[in-house]
Amino acid sequence: MSDRTMRRQVLLFPLILHLTSVLGQISYSIPEEMPSGSLVGNVVQDLGLDIKRLKSGKARVYTGDSAAYIELNNERGVLLVKDKMDREAICRQTTPCALHFQIILENPMELHSVTIMIQDQNDNPPQVLYPVQTGGSVVAEMVPRSADVGYLVTKVVAVDVDSGQNAWLSYKLQKATDRALFEVGSQNGEIRTIRQVTDKDAVKQRLSVIVEDNGQPSRSATVIVNVAVADSFPEVLSEFTDFPHDKEYNDNLTFYLVLALAVVSFLFITCLVVIISVKIYRWRQSRVLYQSNLPVIPYYPPRYSDTLGTGTLPHVYNYEVCRTTDSRKSDCKFGRAGSQNVLIMDPSSTGTMQRMQSEKSILDEPDSPLESFNNQQKPFV
Repeated sequence: MSDRTMRRQVLLFPLILHLTSVLGQISYSIPEEMPSGSLVGNVVQDLGLDIKRLKSGKARVYTGDSAAYIELNNERGVLLVKDKMDREAICRQTTPCALHFQIILENPMELHSVTIMIQDQNDNPPQVLYPVQTGGSVVAEMVPRSADVGYLVTKVVAVDVDSGQNAWLSYKLQKATDRALFEVGSQNGEIRTIRQVTDKDAVKQRLSVIVEDNGQPSRSATVIVNVAVADSFPEVLSEFTDFPHDKEYNDNLTFYLVLALAVVSFLFITCLVVIISVKIYRWRQSRVLYQSNLPVIPYYPPRYSDTLGTGTLPHVYNYEVCRTTDSRKSDCKFGRAGSQNVLIMDPSSTGTMQRMQSEKSILDEPDSPLESFNNQQKPFV
């Protein structure tokens, strides 16, 4: 189906509804905030219809946004709440608040008008517009010391988004620094003096005003009003710079300060204990090594030259000397090293190897000094 055909059907459908006569008209009244699935009314009974007629006529609910809140159950022939209805969201401040829609049947086409009145419930507390609650900062109303009885200090302004008697507000003075100095109008929220202001009155005055609606059950809101009894602004400024914050704010600040102090103290003590433990451990290890009587034997790794850099070989070379009465038959020979591993020498020790080789060549000569020395020794018996 093309978009042009769909637009034609949408435009023709309201025209058909106007040309079709309304056969029945019913009205229901329900409270707002009813849960989904709640029963609104029995249309079969109230319109005198039959369940079979609803099914065969493909009965349905028609009208804009109302269909989002109400649905028709053809099996039971009743209207049900499809979605929770908030009167303030649907009608705002319009009174009365009502939903209008139609129940349409086909073959033949029938049109039944349905109206649902939404009753307001006291589900919203009053909202204070003035004085504005600014959290930690202080806003004070000034009252001169020359103020007479009935002097208008300020006015508490509040609204309630509910309707009817649920939106009727009343004002009452809950707490005050001096209850004999101020009063609050129960209907208009005006704060006035009820006696002459004197020099003995404190500069800082704190009033707590409660605003209540007329619903059942009643809902309320509380507003704090700071009043400064002074003739000049500098006097007010000097007095209100140290105005105490709310008790809840002070309690939270104290809690976080104590928590931070506890964490820092714990970390400091832990670090101190760790440092002392390490010191004690090192001291005990040094005492154990000092009291030990075992000789310290240096260890030299095998197959490597010594660390002193003398250039001598670490391996022990064995040699045998055989001597007889005839010194010319004496023999001297070098034996092989005990290890057959290849010795890797540092290039800096090449001179030592050459010296060893030269000494060996001297021993091999028949008239070497070593041989002459051996011939001068006494023979074995």
